[in-house]
Amino acid sequence: MAGHSKWANIQHRKGRQDEKRGRIFTRYAKEITVAAKMGGGDPNFNPRLRLAIDKAKGENMPNDNIDRAVKKGTGELEGVSYEEIRYEGYGPGGAAVMVDCLTDNRVRTVADVRHAMAKHGGNMGTDGSVAFQFQHCGQIILEPGTDEDKVMEVALEAGAEDVIGNDDGSVEVITAPTGDLTTVKEALEAAGFKPVIAEVTMKALNETEVEGDDAVKFQKMLDMLDDLDDVQEVYTSAILPE
Repeated sequence: MAGHSKWANIQHRKGRQDEKRGRIFTRYAKEITVAAKMGGGDPNFNPRLRLAIDKAKGENMPNDNIDRAVKKGTGELEGVSYEEIRYEGYGPGGAAVMVDCLTDNRVRTVADVRHAMAKHGGNMGTDGSVAFQFQHCGQIILEPGTDEDKVMEVALEAGAEDVIGNDDGSVEVITAPTGDLTTVKEALEAAGFKPVIAEVTMKALNETEVEGDDAVKFQKMLDMLDDLDDVQEVYTSAILPE
């Protein structure tokens, strides 16, 4: 099945991550701490922790930082207690937005998220107002030019749910949001593929093309949200121009 062109959006996102590597390390440390607290400090028995550590290592986060974050989660080291919160709403042009946060101050976080959305023409909705428009799943994306047929053969054999060839030539693999993501990722790597993204995500079931001035404002809103210290991930149904 065909999908929208999304490679430019992926490249923009990764470029933004490269610009703020220190903040990315802080974000991953939070996720590792929460994952270890919820499921224990052994990544072999904690898929969420294993994935968080893999992502952190993929960004060259030092092992000492990773070990310290795990120990904070398991209680071996003193650390801040974080709360998981999700905010939902719409951006300019009507596309849906979900913002996942880890925070030690809910009042501060909701005010920051609301301000970022309102400043650029978006608005925050109530819980559940847009969540039904997204699928909780594992997502692996491979760069344009990847052999879709070979990916399909390897991925489906390893337990993937779907393989999507996008208009821009990139290939997207969808898995269950649990251990299947790691299993499929490792199978693809063993077959010689190098995933650009491998993560548990909220995938938009229907995408909305946002153009013109709305697209400019939407991108500014996403960037402002992404700059907030308490924000871990921003999901949207928007397809923005290159």
